[in-house]
Amino acid sequence: MQRFFSLEMPFSRFAWNTMLVSLAGLLPLLAIFVALTPGFATALFENEQALERFLRQVVTNGLPVVFVVNYLTLFLYASTNARGDLERRPGLVLFLDVAARLVAFIVLHILIYVLSADWFGSFGGSRATAVRVVAPTLARSAFFENISGVYLYATLVSAIPLYVSVIEGWLAKGRSFAHRRSRGIAVFLSLVLFGAVVVLLTGIGYLVSALQSSS
Repeated sequence: MQRFFSLEMPFSRFAWNTMLVSLAGLLPLLAIFVALTPGFATALFENEQALERFLRQVVTNGLPVVFVVNYLTLFLYASTNARGDLERRPGLVLFLDVAARLVAFIVLHILIYVLSADWFGSFGGSRATAVRVVAPTLARSAFFENISGVYLYATLVSAIPLYVSVIEGWLAKGRSFAHRRSRGIAVFLSLVLFGAVVVLLTGIGYLVSALQSSS
C-alpha cells in the first residue's frame, strides 16, 4: 500500500493508481449485478436507450462516487503514514477511514442525486425527492438490491488491502504472531470491519428513512 499511495508521488500518479483501484473494484461487481438481476442483461442488449441510461448512471454516479471515496480514504492513509500515525495509532487510522468512507458515500449520493434531478430530470426534476430517496436507497444497497450496492461494495472491496496493511502492521509490532498467522488474522479482522461498515450504513439508512416517514 505504501508503495502505491504516498504523498511523495505526483498527484497524477496518485489519482491514476486510485482510478485503477476503483475500476478493479467496480467493474466485476457491475458484471455480477447485471448477471444476478433477472432480465437486466437482456434489457440492456435489446434496448439501446436502457443501455445508454445505465452507462450514464455508472459514469456520472458510480465511478465518481467510488473514485472520490477511494481517493479521500487513500489520501488519509498516505497522510497518516507520513506523520507516523500508521504505526503509533493504527486504531485512529481505521476510525478515520470508516468515518470518512461513510460520510463521503452519503454526501456524494445526495450531491449526485440533486445534480441528476437538475441536469437529467431524474426524480421528476425535484431536488427534494432526490434527497428523500437517498436514505431508502442506501438502506437497501447492503442487500445488493440496487446499483448503489455495487458502488458500496466496490469502495469496501478497495478498502480491504488498506485494512489488512494497517492491522498487519499493528499485529507485527507485538511480534507475538508469525508472519503467516498475522496475515490471516489481519484478513479476518478486515472482513469483520468490512461487515461493520455495511451494517452501520444500513442502520443509518433505515433510521433516516423511519424519521422521514414519521415527519
